[in-house]
Amino acid sequence: MQARFEKTVTQAEVVQFGDISGDLNPAHFDEEFARGTRLKERVVHGMLTASLVSAVLGTRLPGPGCLFVSQATNFKAPVRAGDTVSVQATIVRLDDKRQFAEFETHCSVDETTVLEGSALVWVPSEKEDCS
Repeated sequence: MQARFEKTVTQAEVVQFGDISGDLNPAHFDEEFARGTRLKERVVHGMLTASLVSAVLGTRLPGPGCLFVSQATNFKAPVRAGDTVSVQATIVRLDDKRQFAEFETHCSVDETTVLEGSALVWVPSEKEDCS
């Protein structure tokens, strides 16, 4: 089983993420500073991209009520404001006893992989009220 989610990341969201996370690295905000980096232009916070995995897991598969246990992330390429990130999560293992589901995760912009990784989530039983 797998689920997908797409999100176009705006510069306003990059600013909001910086404010929320406290990550005010000028590589995300200052074009002149960013020109001096290896990527040569401003980029979206890697963790903003990684957080999009949560949108798939928390709303689509397995869905509301699940909670992150762990996430492993390998960044492959930068995301820039204005890019549309496609996120895919695929179940690779279920642990019914512990109520865990393990996912392979993948994010891309067009045909370019920007993130590969995995996620482990706790999945509530049908009897548990998560509201």
